[in-house]
Amino acid sequence: MQLKRMMPKKKHLSAGRAPLILFLCPMISALEVPLDPKLLEDLVQPPTITQQSPKDYIIDPRENIVIQCEAKGKPPPSFSWTRNGTHFDIDKDPLVTMKSGSGTLTVNIMSEGKAETYEGVYQCTARNERGAAISNNIVIRPSRSPLWTKEKLERITLRNGQSLVLPCRPPVGLPPPIIFWMDNSFQRLPQSERVSQGLNGDLYFSNVLPEDTREDYICYARFNHTQTIQQKQPISVKVISAKSHRERPPTFLTPEGNASRKEELRGNVLSLECIAEGLPTPIIYWIKEDGTLPINRTFYRNFKKTLQIVQVTEADSGNYQCIAKNALGAIQHVISVTVKAAPYWIIAPQNLVLSPGEDGTLICRANGNPKPRISWLLNGIPIEIAPDDPSRKIDGDTIIFSNVQERSSAVYQCNASNEYGYLLANAFVNVLAEPPRILTTADTLYQVIANRPALLDCAFFGSPLPTIEWFKGAKGSALREDIYVLHENGTLEIPVAQKDSTGTYTCVARNKLGMAKNDIHLEIKDPTRIIKQPEYAVVQRGSTVSFECIVKHDHTLIPTVTWLKDHGELPSDGRFTVDKDHLVVADVSDDDGGTYTCAANTTLDNVSASAVLSVVAPTPTPAPIYDVPNPPFDLELTDQLDRSVQLSWTPGDDNNSPITKFIIEYEDAMHEPGLWHHQTEVPGAQTTAQLKLSPYVNYSFRVTAVNSLGRSLPSEASEQYLTKAAEPDKNPTAVEGLGSEPDNLVITWQPLNGFESNGPGLQYKVSWRQKDGDDEWTSMVVADVSKYIVSGTPTFVPYLIKVQALNDAGFAPEPAVVLGHSGEDLPMVAPGNVHVNVVNSTLAEVHWDPVPLKSIRGHLQGYRIYYWKAQSSSARNRRHIEKKILTFQGSKTHGMLPGLEPFSHYTLNVRVVNGKGEGPASPDRVFSTPEGVPSAPSSLKIVNPTLDSLTLEWEPPSHPNGILTEYTLKYQPINSTHELGPLVDLKIPANKTRWTLKNLNFSTRYKFYFYAQTAAGSGSEITEEAITTVGEAGILPPDVGAGKAMASRQVDIATQGWFIGLMCAVALLILILLIVCFIRRNKGGKYPVKEKEDAHADPEIQPMKEDDGTFGEYSDAEDHKPLKKGSRTPSDRTVKKEDSDDSLVDYGEGVNGQFNEDGSFIGQYSGKKEKEPAEGNESSEAPSPVNAMNSFV
Repeated sequence: MQLKRMMPKKKHLSAGRAPLILFLCPMISALEVPLDPKLLEDLVQPPTITQQSPKDYIIDPRENIVIQCEAKGKPPPSFSWTRNGTHFDIDKDPLVTMKSGSGTLTVNIMSEGKAETYEGVYQCTARNERGAAISNNIVIRPSRSPLWTKEKLERITLRNGQSLVLPCRPPVGLPPPIIFWMDNSFQRLPQSERVSQGLNGDLYFSNVLPEDTREDYICYARFNHTQTIQQKQPISVKVISAKSHRERPPTFLTPEGNASRKEELRGNVLSLECIAEGLPTPIIYWIKEDGTLPINRTFYRNFKKTLQIVQVTEADSGNYQCIAKNALGAIQHVISVTVKAAPYWIIAPQNLVLSPGEDGTLICRANGNPKPRISWLLNGIPIEIAPDDPSRKIDGDTIIFSNVQERSSAVYQCNASNEYGYLLANAFVNVLAEPPRILTTADTLYQVIANRPALLDCAFFGSPLPTIEWFKGAKGSALREDIYVLHENGTLEIPVAQKDSTGTYTCVARNKLGMAKNDIHLEIKDPTRIIKQPEYAVVQRGSTVSFECIVKHDHTLIPTVTWLKDHGELPSDGRFTVDKDHLVVADVSDDDGGTYTCAANTTLDNVSASAVLSVVAPTPTPAPIYDVPNPPFDLELTDQLDRSVQLSWTPGDDNNSPITKFIIEYEDAMHEPGLWHHQTEVPGAQTTAQLKLSPYVNYSFRVTAVNSLGRSLPSEASEQYLTKAAEPDKNPTAVEGLGSEPDNLVITWQPLNGFESNGPGLQYKVSWRQKDGDDEWTSMVVADVSKYIVSGTPTFVPYLIKVQALNDAGFAPEPAVVLGHSGEDLPMVAPGNVHVNVVNSTLAEVHWDPVPLKSIRGHLQGYRIYYWKAQSSSARNRRHIEKKILTFQGSKTHGMLPGLEPFSHYTLNVRVVNGKGEGPASPDRVFSTPEGVPSAPSSLKIVNPTLDSLTLEWEPPSHPNGILTEYTLKYQPINSTHELGPLVDLKIPANKTRWTLKNLNFSTRYKFYFYAQTAAGSGSEITEEAITTVGEAGILPPDVGAGKAMASRQVDIATQGWFIGLMCAVALLILILLIVCFIRRNKGGKYPVKEKEDAHADPEIQPMKEDDGTFGEYSDAEDHKPLKKGSRTPSDRTVKKEDSDDSLVDYGEGVNGQFNEDGSFIGQYSGKKEKEPAEGNESSEAPSPVNAMNSFV
């Protein structure tokens, strides 16, 4: 144990290159004097009470009274007692003795005397030259277990269903007795929701039943201190069975009324009780008003009739409702709970050990309800009447000490009290001037297993508090570990001890009075490992099984190997044989199945491995199983050098497929823990490998075996090997120097990763100087970052740059020099001599002179031309001028501007561009493009067609690209064979938008070609087709730019010569037929057509006969009827093919539509509309021969 101050629990410190000193800094606070026997021999210390009897001490009057009071101090304290506030002279009472070297009193009342004689309040005082400590006030009271007063109890008779309370009323004892109800046979009476015992000991019946009748209801009181039980007189109860009993709602048996109050002290158990009577038996529920019951501290007892809250606090104050409910109603009772509190500590005073001249404080802070009063005592005397001390100042619950001297040593008592109790605490102030002492035994040897924490103790004491320093090695060589942890008690912790942690460590304690040191020796041992574990086995009854367990251990430790079966000893059977590495079980039986464990133990560690043995009936030998290899094991590192190490391993089972190679991987636990990297591969016959290593890497290795079936699982990781630090092997890459502002140079690089750092303290030496100058290199060492900014540089000046890595071990090789530039600024000068050469109407070439390089002030990116088309004043008002931009890379001094609009005015300027942006613009240059050919007219429409004329309307080209000089209209007819006729060329003035063509052929289709012209030539054409006819013109959609002179395949059949001839022949034929009919009728001939007429639904419509072409005959009744108009054709105005041998179908041209030159449908012929147009043919229809005949008639 050591002297300690109030300070952080532990501090983390890292090792550097210089001798690292780990130390514990002193802080002004309390010291604790350790109970080290050697230290206590000559160290002065005020008394401290270490053991005392409880404040409320109830004794057994049949035994001797022992009042404890133990204390420590140097010199050993003397003891005295007070009784009821006055000195208790022990020597004058022959029954009282004090234990030697102690203040404990023994009162011998077993031989004579009475315990009641020694009732009272006792207090012990322990005193030496440094002060006096006092105990609590110990109240001595003998326990009491009085008898019940004798009373005559009458039998209680009541009807079935009534309520009943059997009173207990035990005698008042000390402490209060435990109450329970039993019968004459000392059997506890059964309790339930209906029958239960209250907190006061009474037995409550919510309603009685006939089975409650008995003669021996007995209340017992057990007094634990005297181990006695007192019995009340038996109570006789008789329940009369009633044929009917009225049910009733609940009423409370206890507590009475609708509300009650309960007060409890903080920390005690709050018990609230509600017992109700009623029929049927009521059920009790509990709720807290305006709150919830604490879940983890609330318990229900006595069939939920009692609510208990443990460790009650002030927050548990409030109103609690108990509700009794049965089928006839409910009743509630509110218990108002108030939680008071005896004093309890917030901050209890602590001992102070100070050196002369130091400052300190004693704080005594307590709380309670009501708030406790704080009073101070000095060596057991109220501080108000104690001698003055100039170093002491009292401020309520705090005593402040300043510039203490040795005479300031004393024991202070703090008393916090209220009406519910008090707290008393002793705290001494011990002013000591002691040189440092190391309490840990010198040259202690610690042995630790590798990769486990090592704790090196350095218990110390001194006043003032010493600083603790740790060194390694006799000459104070550097501690080169990564992290050490120094605990406040001086213990040095090595979190992960490695082999090179072995050595001698020196603990040095210093204060202003002197110095002490102690050497600690540390040895790191290899861990004990089971490199060949017993394997799961399935064997047949009667066979022999062998479990192998190969243990590898540190050569200085001797392991003990023990075999267990099912975690117990092996059976004492000759069939079990244990040799060095094997457990052999012969003649295996079913009972031998189970778990076999190999346990290896040394003085520092232990390991174990288990395997399960399954015993089965004999079966045929199974076929061999082919699988990937088992993982290698027993990895070992040897020949450990700075840049290499030898790794060896033991192959696992190849599972009947030879191992072809081993893959070795490594993990860097320092920089990339958990990430495995490929190291190398070796042939399958090789079990060792010489591995190249990098500095300052905490290596672990693992090996994977490979056969023809695949890879094994990786082996367990090898032990860790931390290579020594070295200077970096390489410098950072991707070094660049670019400015972000005109007056700086930003040097960037790709930093080294942790693996490449080769040691702790990775930094970078950044050097720079102007290329064109005689300046020396300017250098700056920066932390592990990737950027450094040089400020105050001239604008865009070439710099030579180099970045060199370094760490705590040294510098990397000389780095390569890189060319960079300081920051760019906007160019200062605009390109000069800008002139434009217009190549054609849409292309112009721009030339300019390059700007001086110095005026660019940056990397030349190229030249940028801004150009825009001049707008009229009205156009400028309508929209923003759209500027176009062309950028020409590099140092080009000319460029082409394509896509210009002909016959336009343009403005341009040129700017030079660098990495920062654009320079000023050159003066604007204006140029114009010549005229170009126009675009096609925007539209072409044919309106007002007649038999011999067509009117054309058009809109000018949307892009005239110059001044229009004239329009050209070309047209040609399309004949019946779809061939194009002669082409007519017509020039039309440019100011026209309408033109009428006259003297055209009747009912003829024409194709038109129309385009505009400027001085530059002819533009694109637009085409259109139309027909000269009365009514409507068949106009095709415009075909802009069509160059083919192909006629449409659709023609008007009425314009064909053959059709006109046919119509004339038909008309002549009809005329002849009418004349013949008229002659025959005048002769009075009769025509046998009556039968045919009756066969048709419409008597007015009769088809012509196919065989002779006659119209049919009429009966006598119809001889004198006139011939009805339209009676020669069907009502739908069409003629079927079989009805007319001269149908247009025979000519290959339908009568319902027109077809263009590729055969697609384009419209319908016009014809004279009938009164009732045919369905589906509403627009028009071509005149058929029959139609023509009807028209003629």
